[in-house]
Parts: sequence; structure tokens; C-alpha cells
Amino acid sequence: MTWTGGLASAWAFLTGQGNGDSKVRTLVSNLLYEDQKAKDHPNRNYAGNGVKTTKYSIWTFIPMNLLEQFHRVANVYFLGLAVLNFIPVVNAFQPQVAIIPICVILALTAIKDAWEDFRRYQSDRQLNSMPCLVYSRSQRSFVEKRWKDVRVGDFVQVFSNEIIPADILLLHTSNPNGVCYMETASLDGETNLKQKKVVAGFSRLNTPFAPLDFNSTVVCEKPNNNLNNFNGFLEKDKKKTGFDNESLLLRGCTVRNTAHASGIVVYAGHETKSMLNNDRPRYKRSKLERKMNKDVFLCVLLLFCMCLIGATGHVYWLETFPSIPIYFIPESDGSFILPLRAGIYVFFTMIILLQVMIPISLYLSIELVKIGQVFFITQDLDMYDEEKDSRVQCRALNITEDLGQIQYIFSDKTGTLTENKMVFRRCTIMGTEFPHEDNATRLAILAEETDQDEEVIYQQNRQLSVFSLEELQEGPAGGTQHFYNTVARSRFHRPRVIAGTPGILAFSSPLETEVLPEKTLLQLLEDTECGRKNAHYLEFFLALAICNTVVVSTKAAQRQRAKVRRSSSYSKSSLKCMEGLLSRVASLGKLFKRKRNTFSERFHMEHMDFPDLDIPSFYGSTEGLNEGRGPTLTRRNLSVIEDVCYEAESPDEAALVHAAKAYGVTLKERTPDHITVQLPQGTLLKFDVLDILAFDSTRRRMSIIVRHPETSEIVMYTKGADSGIMERLQNSFEDKSHLKIESRNTAYKTQKDLDMYACDGLRTLCFTRKVVSEEAYRNWLVMRQEATSAIEKKEELLKDSAAYIENNLTLLGATGIEDRLQENVPETIQALREAGIQVWVLTGDKLETAVNIAYSCKLLDHNDLVFTFKMTNKVLNSIYL
Repeated sequence: MTWTGGLASAWAFLTGQGNGDSKVRTLVSNLLYEDQKAKDHPNRNYAGNGVKTTKYSIWTFIPMNLLEQFHRVANVYFLGLAVLNFIPVVNAFQPQVAIIPICVILALTAIKDAWEDFRRYQSDRQLNSMPCLVYSRSQRSFVEKRWKDVRVGDFVQVFSNEIIPADILLLHTSNPNGVCYMETASLDGETNLKQKKVVAGFSRLNTPFAPLDFNSTVVCEKPNNNLNNFNGFLEKDKKKTGFDNESLLLRGCTVRNTAHASGIVVYAGHETKSMLNNDRPRYKRSKLERKMNKDVFLCVLLLFCMCLIGATGHVYWLETFPSIPIYFIPESDGSFILPLRAGIYVFFTMIILLQVMIPISLYLSIELVKIGQVFFITQDLDMYDEEKDSRVQCRALNITEDLGQIQYIFSDKTGTLTENKMVFRRCTIMGTEFPHEDNATRLAILAEETDQDEEVIYQQNRQLSVFSLEELQEGPAGGTQHFYNTVARSRFHRPRVIAGTPGILAFSSPLETEVLPEKTLLQLLEDTECGRKNAHYLEFFLALAICNTVVVSTKAAQRQRAKVRRSSSYSKSSLKCMEGLLSRVASLGKLFKRKRNTFSERFHMEHMDFPDLDIPSFYGSTEGLNEGRGPTLTRRNLSVIEDVCYEAESPDEAALVHAAKAYGVTLKERTPDHITVQLPQGTLLKFDVLDILAFDSTRRRMSIIVRHPETSEIVMYTKGADSGIMERLQNSFEDKSHLKIESRNTAYKTQKDLDMYACDGLRTLCFTRKVVSEEAYRNWLVMRQEATSAIEKKEELLKDSAAYIENNLTLLGATGIEDRLQENVPETIQALREAGIQVWVLTGDKLETAVNIAYSCKLLDHNDLVFTFKMTNKVLNSIYL
């Protein structure tokens, strides 16, 4: 806590403005107290939404900046020299001339600091003046207000691609499933969309949100900087409804793929989680400056020694005279200076004369070099991002030279070294491994092409999947819904994000969405309807399709993924390139033998039949679609148009759902209450969702509990890392029955396959199934509800409830997912190592996967000796790590 925060807390205590219980925050709707005085408002003690990140004000700039600058030892030294020149008996220069160098240094640094702080002021002013929609009781609608006017207890509405103005408890969304997608790239750098859910009881379908009817009391945690933890409950008529971090929209994040979302502000301004994670700006000293301070201190000691030697010699020289020399000038009273006093004067005079030992021009040059360095860094074209139209920014002008002093680099693996494009490669089911060699061949072909060529393949391969039939009939003008959204949003000039950002285009590459199924496995799935012999294969793909948070998006969400090409023509070279790429992908259709009236036949017809496309006309003018020019919309084309589109929180889940879809187990619909899956034979299964146990880094697994539509059994599907799954399998070592032995053999074979996947650098996930009895589920549900509504120790209670039911699991199989390295990563790491920089890669993957990736990115060389340290004691492991 800063000294200003301490004074504020003390003032609140003395004036009786404390918030009662220090562990929770209680707030109510501002609409209930809109006409009351501010001093009587129950939310009056909470911070406003205006933020201030500047270090100085007009009145405090000079004293605070001088105090910061005199942390530099050289500035204290030069100031001392200037003061000595104002003493007549020791001065060596004119006092007015002596203060010029130190004034120039202080002024130049102050101007640089003032400009840096002025940029913060402009950023704060722009941020605080951003408009947003806040509900007004008098106008009975959402009205436009500035961010800084938002208060805790206000109801705020945000639209798609808008930045969230405060920490908001989600109460309503346009999504019929009651979910809202949020991009947190501004907080943690992750472009994966985070799925947020409306608080239980507020996700009523086809019901407009009425803030005036909200009369519940919100009880939540005190403001803290933990982005992943938020607990509380809504209390109404002594009934409590719990909520957690899944219902909190964070300030600074962006709403994605959701038309609009509404909620009540729980934290505002400097009390929001994003602001609490941003320390106030402080004076930063570079490594070079700290080293120079030490050198200056040593030079000052050397200077004092030299001056002391000179003063001592002067005293000794004066004492050698038997009488006072005639050239000595007496004082005003006629007396002469004693040798000791003369030596003291000479000591200080020599300090002034020998001041060049610490050249003041050095610091002036350094300040000018810093300014030039910042300019060249910001103008460097090699660090310019054309896609986002942004350049590198130097936010701390005092430490730019530290870029050349870096000794260690700690890097995350996923999304930093790798592309974060998860590709399904292979799987093992009940101990049988399916390598998917044909799919590997397809991936190898696509990997040879550039990202631009890959997008061309994708648009050709999907044909018109981003258009609905209504859009084809309407032409380029767009549909009614699109027109309505455009008009509705254009009324307000609220902060938006460019529509082409990675968050919207996530998981749309053919590498991620297209999977060529294994012929043998596909045949086994199609034969499942003949009996229960191969039921475990179907259960495996059901787990892939169900055990996740993937939501089937609407047509509007699909339209956000790509734009219509409206150019009237393409060059011949471009068309030849397209035809060449398509012919290479289309040739993969010969890898399979077709079988009539099977799912594999439908797969090839819908996904692999490229030669019928008329390339030039398809890439011609879009108006040709209405005039008959271009591809004919046959039934086969329509099946592709009606294809589903998935929205996932992580690329892993998207890759697995697309893999299940490739085998005919298609996720068709997901709501908070049920999940609809289409089987290879065309049968629709509608699972009732009973509960979801979200993934966390401690358990390293996720579970979903559903009621099976065919057997009416309560089934729990679980997925996770092998370290979090294998220890939860059925205890097969005590029971010697045939089923237990088979289960043990399956686990052994699966573990061998997992180790092989890890050696190939693949990310691994295990999948299990468990049938839960009605009584066991009822007992667990009581424990779960108590944990959900708790505020203290909520995380521990939730983990205990999950551990209670996640046991005696039946292993179904495992998957291997590939995440390719980003472009030029090996060359970059090799260059960093040659420069003497030590590079560390931090990852939560299996050991074998981490080592394989280290070799791939040239972090390790095959001639290196690799030592492996394993910590078996979990307590010691948590202490040391």
C-alpha cells in the first residue's frame, strides 16, 4: 500500500466511512437511491471509475522530480560543486557560470520526465472520457456517460468489440445460452476467448433485461489483484445465489462474438482487478545508471584523496617558510591566514579545479542519446506490425539502454514459441493406437505453404460456408440483421477494436478445422450400430464432443470470421497459384476408397470434391452470385453451407471437437441445460447437463456430468493431463477379475502411447468415463451447492467436492495434439544464445514434450548433456517452485 492509500484508509476510519466487514463488500443497485443525497447513499464509500496513472501534478512536479533526480549520485556531486563556487574563499569560477551545467542537466531530464508524464495524462484523459452506456432511472433506458462518471452499483451495457469500462457482474447477454465471450489480451496477452456466464437465475430466454426490477444485494470479495479469483452471492428475500469468476467481466477486456451484455458494476477505477495489478509509475534506474552511480562514488573518493594530498602538501609548504612571504596578501584586519586554514581552503578549491574527473558532459550526452534511442526504436520498421498497424512503444524512457544488458530470457511455450494453433494428430482408444498417417500427410502439405496460401485453401475448401442462403440472395449489401446491428451501434462512438483482430479469427485455419479420419477407426464407428462391441469407440468421441465448453455459434458469428472478396478480378498468376494449391489438397481424396451409403462417403463428397469448382468465376465479382455466374448451389453445396461453426475458449478444445466431427460425432447445439450431438448414423442425442467441473491448474482436469438420453444414466466424462487422470482410475490392483485386468492393461498401453506422443512433441490429453449412481450424485450435489455459495475457503471446498466424485474413472483413451513452432523461432533462440543470453522455457507439458520442443527450437543441441531433476515430494516441490 502506498502512503496515499494509507492516509485515505486512516481518513475513512476517522470519519466513520469504513465498509464494515473487512472481508466482503456489500453493494446495492444505484437505481434505488438515485434521488437521495450522496452522503446517504450506501455505495458512497466506493471508488469512482476515473483513473490517474501520472506521477506528478502541476504543484508537485518540481519538488518530486528534483527529489528523484538527486537519487543520481552525480547530480548531488555537481550540485555540491555549484554551491562551493558561491563561497568566496574557495571559488574558482564565476558562481553564475558554475550553475549552468547542473541546471542544463536537471532541466533536460525534467523536460523528458514531464513529457513522459504528460503522455500518461493524455492517456488517462482519453480513457476517462470514453463513452459507455449506463442505465438511467429517469429515462428508463441506457444513456451515454463517460467512463469516469460510472459508479459502483450502476448497470452498464457493452456491445461486441467494445472495451469493458469497469469490473461488471454479468446479469444478461444477447446469447440465448447466457454466455458472453471476453478477450483478455490486454491483461494477460492471451487471444483465446474466455467464456463468461450469466449469474444463475438471470439467463431467462427471450426476456429483456430490466435493471429497475433488480433489488438483490450483492455480496462479494473486497477488491484484490487476483484475476482468477472472484466469489460472492446475490441475496434476495434471505435466499442466496452464488457466483464466481465465470460471471465477472474485467475492465480493459474486450467483448467478442456477443451482440451485447449487461451487468452491475462491482469494482470501479483503481479498485478494479486490472488497475490493482498495475503498480503506480515509479522512477526506474537502468543497470547502466546504477553502475555509473558506483563509479561516481569511487571517483569522488579518489578526488577527495587527491585534494587531501594537495591540501596537506600546501600546509607543509607554508610551514617551511621562516617568515611570512611578501607576496602573501593579508586579511582585511591585517592578519595572515594560518597554514591549517589555508590548507582547508585549498582542499575545497582543488575539488572545483579537479571536477573534470566526473565529466558533466557525459550525463548530458547520455540524456541526448536516450532521446535519440527512443526515437529510432519507435521508428524501426522491423518492429512494426502491419496486421495491427502498430509500432513498438517505449513507456519507460529511462531504461531503454537495458535492452543491451539482458542476460536471461524467460519464455512461455504455448503462444510464444508456438503458433497456438492446435492440430489433431493422432489418438489411442482402449489401448489401440491410431496414427492418422493420412492426416499427417495433409498437414505436411499445408505446412509448406505460407499463411496467405493457407487462407486461400481454407476459403476454397469451405466454399461458401461463411454465407447463409439469405446472404447469397441479398448480395453484397448484407442481411437485415447485419443492417440493424450496424445502425444500432453507429449511434454511439464507443471504443471498439479492429474487426480483424486475432480474437475474432481464432480457430478458423484449415490446420485446426480439417481432419482426415483414420480409415480403420471410421469403419469401427460405423459398425457400432450393429451392437455394443465397439461402444467404447463411440464413447471416446462423445467425450471429445461433450467434455468442453465449446459453443455452436450463430450465422452472425460466422460472418465475423471472414469478409466477402469484392474485387472484380484476380491476376492469372494468383488463379494459377490457387488451382495448384487446390489440386494438391484435392489429390488427398484418392487416399481413401469410397464406400456407398456410409459416413465416409458423405465426408468425401462434402469436403474433398474440389474439381467441380469453377475457380475464376468463384473468385469473381460477388454480384455474379445473383446472376447465375459462379458455382451452382446444388444439394451437395448446401450441406457445406449449413456447416456448424464452433467458438472455444482454448484451441485445444476446438481441435478436439473438430476431430470428433470428422468422425461423424458432431456437436450440434449447446445450452446451459443440454447438449445435442449427432452420431455418424444421423441419430441425434440430447444430453441433459447436470453440472460442469471446470479445469484448474491444481487438478489438471475437467469434468462434465450429463444424463445419457438412451440409458437415463448419470454419466461423467473427464479429460485432463495424464498426471491428473491416471491416479484417479479404477483401483485395478486389488481386483483380479477379467474386467479389472483389462482395464489395467488399457492404462498401461495408453501410458506407453502417451510417452510416444510426448517424445514427438505432441500435447496429450486423457479421456475417461464414469457412471454415477443417483444416490451418489444427490450426496455430491449437496456438497457442491455448499461449496458454490461459500465465500471463505471456496476454492478448497470446490476442489474437495471435485475430488469426491472424480474417482474410479474408466479410461477411454488419449489424444495427441500438435502446436507448431512460430516462424523463425529456432533462428531467434540460436541468435540469442550466441549473444550470450540464457534462454529459459517455462511449460506445463510433460517432460518428454518439453525436451522435444527444446530440441526443435534449438534451445538444446543434440550434443548437449541434459540433466533431469524430478521432485517426488509435492510439499518440497511447491516450496522450491
